[in-house]
Amino acid sequence: MAKTILIVDDSESIREVVSFTLENEGYNVLIANDGTDALKFLDGTHIDLIITDLHMPEMDGITLIRQVRKMEQYMRIPILFLTTESQAAKKMEAKEAGATGWIIKPFVPAKLIAALNKVLR
Repeated sequence: MAKTILIVDDSESIREVVSFTLENEGYNVLIANDGTDALKFLDGTHIDLIITDLHMPEMDGITLIRQVRKMEQYMRIPILFLTTESQAAKKMEAKEAGATGWIIKPFVPAKLIAALNKVLR
């Protein structure tokens, strides 16, 4: 059975590229345009991994991770940050919130797939 990945990013072009990359690898993809929008999928829907941006309107990625980590069904789900941020302080804040890993934009599709293969079992 194909794994389901939730993409959360306010950039339509990023959502399209990531979605295309993942679907070509056989993943099921759910798409949200910010953290608030993403919460509608966290209703019992089976999700294997979340890929989220950091800077988004409504709810940013760190706030989303904190919300996800409070939900019993999703508290152990792998969460990857896909962002332009590379500051050590932001990485530490994301890790403390519960992020599993970090991918810098612009991303190379092969590196994204490699990162997914490391955290998805």
